[in-house]
Amino acid sequence: MKDLTSGNEGSLIVKFAIPMLLGNVFQQLYNTVDSIIVGNVVGKEALAAVGASFPIMFLLLSLIMGVTMGATILISQYFGAKDYEKLKKTLDTTYIFLFFGSIAISILGVLLSGPILRLMNTPQDIVGQAQTYLNIIFAGMLTLFGYNAISAILRGLGDSKTPLYFIIIATLLNIVLDLVFVMTFGWGIAGVAWATIISQGVSFLSGILYLNKNHDFLGIKLKGMRFDGEIFKKSLRIGLPAGVQQMLFSLGMMALQFLVNGFGTNTVAGFIAATRVDTFASMPIFSFGAAISAFAGQNLGAGKMERVKRGHRVTLLVSVSLAFITAIFIFLFGGFMIRLFNSDPEVVRIGSNYLKIVSAFYGVVAWMFITTGVMRGAGDTFVPMIISLLSLWLIRVPLAAIFSGFMGESGIWWSIPVAWSVGLILTLIYYRTGRWKSKVVVKNVRMD
Repeated sequence: MKDLTSGNEGSLIVKFAIPMLLGNVFQQLYNTVDSIIVGNVVGKEALAAVGASFPIMFLLLSLIMGVTMGATILISQYFGAKDYEKLKKTLDTTYIFLFFGSIAISILGVLLSGPILRLMNTPQDIVGQAQTYLNIIFAGMLTLFGYNAISAILRGLGDSKTPLYFIIIATLLNIVLDLVFVMTFGWGIAGVAWATIISQGVSFLSGILYLNKNHDFLGIKLKGMRFDGEIFKKSLRIGLPAGVQQMLFSLGMMALQFLVNGFGTNTVAGFIAATRVDTFASMPIFSFGAAISAFAGQNLGAGKMERVKRGHRVTLLVSVSLAFITAIFIFLFGGFMIRLFNSDPEVVRIGSNYLKIVSAFYGVVAWMFITTGVMRGAGDTFVPMIISLLSLWLIRVPLAAIFSGFMGESGIWWSIPVAWSVGLILTLIYYRTGRWKSKVVVKNVRMD
């Protein structure tokens, strides 16, 4: 555990964000290695199938993970306030909720995967493979929830290094299992799904063993575990807006995927390859956004508003600078990276075009995510939800439909930076009102 309420703000945030960034990189390797192997060994149809599955997974995961986000914010604030009794109640409540939530998502996912794929206008040559992949992933949902919950809890307590060790082991195992199941056993897309589930399970079990051995009050122990209704209500109040935001965001992504699917398998494969690269490129932004959120949560819990302001400024400077450097790299080498997934010339052309358009606006995303991270650390998730939904549903989705009508698939890509720019403007307007400061759960913040 790491106390973020004293010491140099910039140094603390960078040291906290780097292990989290590395952990995110390794975790993303799950999907990336899956995509590279199926794209080159099985074919572009399998690559498209894996990618077409993601919006459906994200839709069913979003609400549960939103509540988890609310719990993580409570954990960081109670830890900052040194209220260990409520911290323990929050941990127990989170564990119980995620156990039953994961079971419900598994059942819903298996039942709905086929109908949703057909509703999304998924090309017929990839529907079967996509449904196979989804059904296996949903069957093992408990392992996915378990690892992410333990990682989120440890980050809320200031520990970003331990989750990194778990995910490195799991990622290396995933790569080995991918090669064995796909290239040796010939299981195709089912092989990469099983590799992911088994690897996540190892990561989850490693987390449980670590907590029970090294942090007694953090561990998962059935005896004496209690569900606290009041804590759960607070988690819902903070996390439900974020969960609803993520659900509506995933519905928007499904609408965009519907448009992409209409251009055929080459476009779907190019889009999926590009978004895999795009996800890696955006990880520094997301990691610093999560870091400033944990930093703000602890310091607001401790009543140190000035540290939050200084932390915001330094994190913004670092993340925007990294976004600029990343954009240059992506612009120069984007085509090469798309070829790692599939060498079909049309797939490479489409994917490279996507990257050139969106990478020029990474700085906009960085500014928005860092500022939103401060507000989330305070417990204000409702207004960021509204801003995100407005920029998605009133800007991005309509413009994607309009632009694609006369620009082809490039019109979908151009709708993305326009929506980001609108989101940033609205975020900055709200941030400067200072109203987010009133959402802090632990009421000992000096409003200076």
